[in-house]
Amino acid sequence: DEHKKRDTVEEEVTEEMLKEVIDVYISETDSVSLLDIPSTVMSVDTDESEAIIERNRQYAEVCRNRMGNDKYMERSMQTLSGAAKDKHVQSDAVVMVNTGWAHCFPSELRNYVNVAFTGCGHVVSSTKHHRSGSVHDQCKQPFSVVSTAVSSLKEVDAFGSTSGAESDLQLIMQSETFQNCLLVMEKSILGNTFQPDLAAYRQLPVLEDPDFPVGQRKEETESGGPPALQRLWAFSCELNRGRSVRSMAWNKKNTDLLAVGYGENDSGDLTPGLVCCWSLKNPTWPERVLHCDSAVTSLDFSANNPSRLAVGMLNGNIAIYDVQGREQNSHVVSSSECLKKHLGPVWQLRYNQQGLSFAGEKVEELFSVSAEGRISRWFEFNTGLDCTDVMKLKRIHNTKKKARGNNTEKTGSVLTAMTPGLCFDFYPTDPSVYLVGTQEGLIHSCSSSNNQHFLDTFRKHFCAVNCVAWCPLSPDVFLSCSSDWTIQLWKLDQLNPVLGFTSIQRAVCDIKWSPKWATIFGAVNEGQLEIWDLNSSFLDPVAVQPAAPGVTMKSLLFTSRADCVLVGDSDGQVTVYQLKNLRVGESSQGISASFLPGGYSARPLL
Repeated sequence: DEHKKRDTVEEEVTEEMLKEVIDVYISETDSVSLLDIPSTVMSVDTDESEAIIERNRQYAEVCRNRMGNDKYMERSMQTLSGAAKDKHVQSDAVVMVNTGWAHCFPSELRNYVNVAFTGCGHVVSSTKHHRSGSVHDQCKQPFSVVSTAVSSLKEVDAFGSTSGAESDLQLIMQSETFQNCLLVMEKSILGNTFQPDLAAYRQLPVLEDPDFPVGQRKEETESGGPPALQRLWAFSCELNRGRSVRSMAWNKKNTDLLAVGYGENDSGDLTPGLVCCWSLKNPTWPERVLHCDSAVTSLDFSANNPSRLAVGMLNGNIAIYDVQGREQNSHVVSSSECLKKHLGPVWQLRYNQQGLSFAGEKVEELFSVSAEGRISRWFEFNTGLDCTDVMKLKRIHNTKKKARGNNTEKTGSVLTAMTPGLCFDFYPTDPSVYLVGTQEGLIHSCSSSNNQHFLDTFRKHFCAVNCVAWCPLSPDVFLSCSSDWTIQLWKLDQLNPVLGFTSIQRAVCDIKWSPKWATIFGAVNEGQLEIWDLNSSFLDPVAVQPAAPGVTMKSLLFTSRADCVLVGDSDGQVTVYQLKNLRVGESSQGISASFLPGGYSARPLL
């Protein structure tokens, strides 16, 4: 069939048609209701108002006279239920095991509201009267009574016969399932106990407790004022009490996991070392405890394999541990059998990305610097570790020789025996370039592709350089601290420092840049923690936290996702401080040229 457009017939309108009168009749159609909602309010002028008023009066009279009226009865009604269906199943018989019983008085229930069992077999009790105190101080009572129920025959068979109650109790306590339950219970209770401090750490609102209102916390409700450091909590337990904190490192994937190495600086100290992996969910007891052959001097987590932890020791050994496994001292490989191992203390370890592989993945390598003057690159094998030397730090002596025929003097440099290396740091944008600080006070710029010559040498310190650190937000700027009481700010293209800082006449042990603000860095000397802000002052730190009497601060570490800083001391404590009232700009803003006047010293140096 063919579809055609229908021709329209146009009728001509004449003048008579326009003058013709046409009548149009409009009538009302039937109403159609789509929705009818009865009104609850009615005007008194309507015809039905009298009936509604009478009904309301009768209802009010019934409500007023129903109480005490014999005709009123209040009872429940039950609807008819369907016919019950029976279903037969076959299951194992329920086995009951008697594990112990104990009396509990009402006074104990009112006082002790939180009970948790630690993985070491202790009972942790937290009372509402001692909520602000530390829980680990109460970990002194042995685990005595455990009441549990076994839900299946398989667990009973795994634990052994039910005839011996004592043996069954020990098997239950040592089971992995029971230990996991204790860990979950402990973290839940500690999360409630440390909730105000953890909320301040994560910048979250603090939940108010009627027994311990937020208004009673002293500094937490204050806003404004000068910059300050507020103590939140400390990672400490009886295992590391009295040991010196030598190194700290965050896990690069799980930022809630902190590794802390404990040891002593004395080369004659033969005390075994200790590594504790702390979690923010449990500040009172470490998640993993690693016992080392010698005192720990440095450590670092791997980025490609976050469960690998490299540990450097005082005797020159390097061991890589798997912190994911629950076995104690489950080290993967060690350098104890390596012929090229360090003969002196390993002062610093660092995992560094060294380009891409053929498969497109980032290649990560482990570097170390030791007291014998060697910077080594380590390779991991099934049988252990092996290394190659990237640089040997030879001591530089300046010599003067008088030339013949005139009175001028020529200067030169002579390389002699190697000098100990104490610290190093890699350039943020070029992983092949790094800085190394030596015991003689020099800072050498080196390249991993040239193991014979230094690129540059920065001279200012006249004592051992304890730490060098590149600014993560301004790559061409780095800091150095020394035992000569000073902190120096350098630029890569200048061999002389552009700024010098000093506050007290004490050796500066460690220094770190803030990962969020380019003008803020922290420094730790033997007596206090200092927070410097180049945007506020070159002369004095904006915030100072003195050390406890008889305690020396050793190491420093900023948090990556919070405005907090961690300080390790000689007593084994790692204290968390919150930075408050810092007046800074954008975190990604680098150091401008106005902050770096050439050759300016913030304070006259002695």
